[in-house]
This record gives sequence, C-alpha cells and structure tokens, in this order.
Amino acid sequence: MLFYLLYPLRTYATVFNVTRYITFRTAAASLTALALSLLLGPWMIRKLRDFQIGQVIRQEGPQSHRAKAGTPTMGGLLILTSALVPTLLWADLSNAYIWIAVLATAAFGGVGFADDYLKIVRRSHHGLIPRYKMGGLVVVAIAVGVAVLLLSQQNPPLYNTRLIFPFFKNLIPDLGWFYVVFTVLVLVGASNAVNLTDGLDGLAISTFAVSAAAFTALAYVTGHAVLAQYLLLVRFAPAGELTIFCGALVGASLGFLWYNSYPADIFMGDVGSLALGGALGTVAILIKQELLLPIVGGVFVIEALSVIIQVASFKLTGQRVFKMAPIHHHFELIGWSEPKVIARFLIMAIIFALFSLTTLKLR
Repeated sequence: MLFYLLYPLRTYATVFNVTRYITFRTAAASLTALALSLLLGPWMIRKLRDFQIGQVIRQEGPQSHRAKAGTPTMGGLLILTSALVPTLLWADLSNAYIWIAVLATAAFGGVGFADDYLKIVRRSHHGLIPRYKMGGLVVVAIAVGVAVLLLSQQNPPLYNTRLIFPFFKNLIPDLGWFYVVFTVLVLVGASNAVNLTDGLDGLAISTFAVSAAAFTALAYVTGHAVLAQYLLLVRFAPAGELTIFCGALVGASLGFLWYNSYPADIFMGDVGSLALGGALGTVAILIKQELLLPIVGGVFVIEALSVIIQVASFKLTGQRVFKMAPIHHHFELIGWSEPKVIARFLIMAIIFALFSLTTLKLR
C-alpha cells in the first residue's frame, strides 16, 4: 500500500525512488514489523490476561513447567499482525506470490486459532480433534498446491512443478499434477514441526527467526536475475517480492521474542506455531527450495523426528528412546536448564541456516 503511495512521488522528490528497490522495502517491512510487535506487545498481554486466556499445561509434561500455567497464550495473533500488516504496506500487492504467502499464513493461523480457542474454552490441553486439525491443515495445503499449479499453467508460466535437489545440477524431476500431493506433505510437515518445537520459552520463535532470515536471503537471490543464473536457480521474477514477506517475519519474530524470552510473558500458541511453519513451507515452495527446507529448519526436523521415533519405539517395543519427546524435554530431564537448551538449539539453528546457504554453490 505504501509502495503505491510513495513510489509515484519520485517525480517530485528523487528520494522516493528507493521504494522501488526490494532491499529497501525489505528493511522497511522488517523495522515496521519489529516496531509493531514491540508496541502492541504490552497491550496484547494485558488484554489476554483480562480475558483470562492463559496457557493450559499438559499433566504429562515436565514438572518444572507447571508454574507456567496461566501465562497469556495465543500470542501468535501478535506475530501475524506484526508480519502481515507490514507485508501489505510495503510489498507489491499485484504480485500473486505475495497473496499466496499471506493468505496461506493466515489460513494456517486460523486452524491454530480454532485449536487454541477450544483449549481455552475447555480449560484443557486438548483442542481440535486431531483428525479435524490435520484435515484443516491438509485443506489449506491443497489450496496452496492448486494455486501454484495454476501459476504454472499461465502463459508465460509463472511457476513450474520441477524439484531442485541440493548438491545436484541436473537432478530436476517434474512432478506435474503430483506436485499438489508433494505440497501437502511439505506444508503439513513444516507446520507440525514448528508446532512441536514450541515447548520452551523463546525456543520456537528464536529458531524460526533464524530460518526466516535464511529464506529472506534465498528469496532475494531467487528473484535476482544475475544471482539466480550464477547459482543455477530456477528464477521467477515475482518470487523476489517474497523477500519483503520474509523480512517482515524476521522483524515480527524478534519483536515477539522480546516478550517470549525466558521467563516468557506470553506464549504464541498454535495460532502462531502452525502459521509460522506454514509460512516457511509456503515460501520454500514458492522459491523452489522445497528440498532445502529440511536443512534450513534442521532444528524443527530433529524435534519432529524425536516424536516419531519415540511413538514408534513405544508402540513396537514398549520402550522409550528419550526420557520425553519432543527432544527439548529430554535435555531438560537430563539436567540442562531451560535457557541452556534454548541457547544450544539456537546455535544449531544458525549452523543449519548457514550450511543451507552454502549448498547454493555446492552443485
């Protein structure tokens, strides 16, 4: 919106010419998101307390977490507001990629909101029935898959259904209509992985901020003609606009971390974690880095795998591999303090993000 208001003013003052640059608008969106999150944070925490929207702690969780009961939750609404508003202000709203990313993020957040709302109403950690929750995520993911498939059928095509494998130059298969199924797997997996990671103060949002920063760089090089050609990336010019969306996610995440850091004043809830996971997955699909997503979000993958391994082991053998899953609780139970677990997982997230960026040239 501001892009359309400010850019025409370049004829009167050349300083407004900077608004056409994606780098400037990304920085502006990031700072706007950060400012919104910091300014709205105290108000939202107060309102959530007034409405008695507090966290319900699982009985089977670590005993040390019982003291967190009643902490305001559904703070994901703050993240979504702080990320989506700056995106709509600074991005080119004629860009289909932006609308797919914004609407998908909001839709995943809507599924999370329904889950959180039922938990609050029932005063239980059980929200949506699992099959309804999973069904909602699948429906949103199918919508994204169909949307990108329609883009691939434009003339000229604005997308394609090919996959790029990290470390390989020529291994690029075309999935065709099966790409919708692949999209569902990516988005449902990403949203649930971030959701499982959201178990310690500041853990999910700090690691997400690192992943979002990596995708900010990836989105920029994907939309850049020279860099995309040099790095042998599939380039669609509209994808560059997603740099602004990713930058807004980074700013919103840092602002939320201000209030979510240990000891947390607010939790994001499923409305936040499902939306953020969906946002990462959607961006990865749109910039053709779907197979790089597990590396960028390596911490989320480890968290999800720990749950899968724990459940499979218990059902097959009756034995548990970890003291508790997701794995961040295992480290708590072996004696690591919560801040130490968070700090070490954040270091891992940074390593994964840096490694993912090196794969662009290792082909």
